[in-house]
Amino acid sequence: MPGEVDTAVAEEDVQLVAKCQAGDTAAFGELVTRYRTKAFGMIYNMVRNEQDAWDLAQDGFVKAWKSIDRFRGQSSFYTWLYRIMTNVTIDWLRKKQIASVAEFDENIALAGIEPGSATAPKDEPPPSRRLEQAEIRQRIDAAIMKLSAEHRSVLVMKEIDGLQYQEIADALGCSIGTVMSRLFYARKKMQGLLKDLYENV
Repeated sequence: MPGEVDTAVAEEDVQLVAKCQAGDTAAFGELVTRYRTKAFGMIYNMVRNEQDAWDLAQDGFVKAWKSIDRFRGQSSFYTWLYRIMTNVTIDWLRKKQIASVAEFDENIALAGIEPGSATAPKDEPPPSRRLEQAEIRQRIDAAIMKLSAEHRSVLVMKEIDGLQYQEIADALGCSIGTVMSRLFYARKKMQGLLKDLYENV
């Protein structure tokens, strides 16, 4: 997972989870404090609304508390929590009935790089360029919001959160093949919606 916890923290998590399973709410409070920012960030990348992201993170933690007895330590607590947060968010997106229409590609991220330019970026792009980049970012964000919950989740996890295929499969509880298939279709949809941007790259 991006920002996966180190071994010492993972061991502390196991001890805190054991306390939680014995009914210690203060121990769960420590886990919430430790992971609420990461949970919010992951959810915000999918819903693009600060209040909704905090609400969904809260819902995810409530669900984690209710399910804590089912945690068996087969993965890290963070991986287990990430899966819960992802499922809560996907369920919420489905309920909002967000229509599927778009797709992303690494080429868009490279659109601002001039051929033959030095590897070090200039200190400040000119205002016109900053405005153009902001408009491209808005277009990409809007396109991502038009993806189905399933396609959006894999796209965000891969392109924004930087997860590996196996990590995404673990988080979603599906096969790597399913992840690759969803990512392929998500990218195809993004390319269709952002066709004019690709033509100008």
